[in-house]
Amino acid sequence: MRRIFVYGTLKQGHCRHDVLTGQTFLGPAKTEPNYKLFDFGSYPGLVFSEHGRSIEGELYAVNDNCLQQLDIIEGVDVGLYRREPIELLMPWNLEATETYIYLSSTDGHNEISNWSSH
Repeated sequence: MRRIFVYGTLKQGHCRHDVLTGQTFLGPAKTEPNYKLFDFGSYPGLVFSEHGRSIEGELYAVNDNCLQQLDIIEGVDVGLYRREPIELLMPWNLEATETYIYLSSTDGHNEISNWSSH
């Protein structure tokens, strides 16, 4: 099982949450204040930033099959996102966790503090 931090369309109540059916919800989580979240219309993009903020999301333990599906959905193979380690605040700060980091330009897109339904 791998720990995945989700912050957008994969969260409970959002359009892609069904991909996490059967996986283990560990609880709400927040990142260290080293990230920025941008609005791309139908989905958000998380990027590393030394002058960032804490981003709220959800933490899941997922199996390898689910992880492969998530990589496809997030466009890892086409370079839209990259799955990489993320730093979370307590109580999850000692647990190895990954998330999807947005790889394209954020120019012209609004920074947001939290992802909500559109």
